[in-house]
Amino acid sequence: MDNFQIETAQNVTISQNVAGIGERILAYIIDSVLIIIYLFIVFYLISIVEIGDDAYFLIIMTVGLPLLLYHLLWEIFWNGRSPGKAALNLRVVMLDGSKPAFSNFLLRWLMRLVDISLTSGGVAVVTILLNGKGQRLGDMAATTTVISEKKAVSIASLKMVDFPDDYIPKYQQVTVFRDKDIQTIKSVYYRAKAYNNHHLILRLSERVSKIMEVNFDEKPIDFIERIINDYTYLTQK
Repeated sequence: MDNFQIETAQNVTISQNVAGIGERILAYIIDSVLIIIYLFIVFYLISIVEIGDDAYFLIIMTVGLPLLLYHLLWEIFWNGRSPGKAALNLRVVMLDGSKPAFSNFLLRWLMRLVDISLTSGGVAVVTILLNGKGQRLGDMAATTTVISEKKAVSIASLKMVDFPDDYIPKYQQVTVFRDKDIQTIKSVYYRAKAYNNHHLILRLSERVSKIMEVNFDEKPIDFIERIINDYTYLTQK
């Protein structure tokens, strides 16, 4: 699974998990199955009702409109998700992690014709694999991507850590952070650690030390561990 990084207002780098190509294909299959079920039900109802030739064309056009706009409408009104994406905890977001605007969703949807419809998804698959940010052509045009919201690791509660009686906090300056900041640091750190992303841990340690206005002489991974422990110790006392 790839990831891309964004900077928060606190100058902390957050790594967003890009949805895997397999997850996106499975989400597409789920949506396609729902569309097929919808079509089956509609055509069954049409078959048991007597409809004139003129009305038949109008009904087909009416039935086809929701199919045409399926992905656009779901993503606009369900915060970047279709039923298939929701089933796999995927979501369409801007590259900075924010919610796309209508114009972004529209541009992304219009490009489906090239990405998926005309090429049976071939262009989308190749582009996603080569891009590195989980973007098909529609995403690149709309500056969006699809992320996985599955948690890579579980983060232990700040209040459930036992310390030895002789524990002495090394960095008293850690109290400049709030609980929300430390949770963000923990999230980035444990996710980077799970994926052996040492470069991200280094960048995180540099940001944290700059905010605290301290220098550290241990390894970046040990520094962040110490920061988390010191904050937990000081705030639970």
